[in-house]
Amino acid sequence: MSETLRGAWKLISWRRIAQDASVTYPLGPDAIGELIYAPAGRMAVQMVAGTRPPLDSTDPLGGTPEERAAAYSGYLAYFGRYSFTAETVTHLIEGSSYPNWSGAEQARPYTLDGGRLVLRTPPTTLPSGGVVINEMTWAHAGS
Repeated sequence: MSETLRGAWKLISWRRIAQDASVTYPLGPDAIGELIYAPAGRMAVQMVAGTRPPLDSTDPLGGTPEERAAAYSGYLAYFGRYSFTAETVTHLIEGSSYPNWSGAEQARPYTLDGGRLVLRTPPTTLPSGGVVINEMTWAHAGS
């Protein structure tokens, strides 16, 4: 990974591409997010649906279970370490809003073209049986 990958990246889109080439947007087409690759090998990512219902509470852990489920299902975040090769960055996840990823390693083939970084997941089988590739496109936001 070159020095140009280090720093902050703003989410342009998170697309889910199915085998039939259909495209969906897991957090909607207006999702926002940030990915940070620190020079010391630390990383963090957050992706948020563009529109999420507010909680009827001043406590971030408050609200009804239904309100919390609706609000937090539009949010995905994790942090940890990263390593890389010329074609793949591997996220070594220490903690995640999706508990099943905590402690996991996830390889992301990537391409870098100017100020755009595209990360892709390997083909993933969904519970419905379909196979998808998740593609996250990021714009460089600086150091």
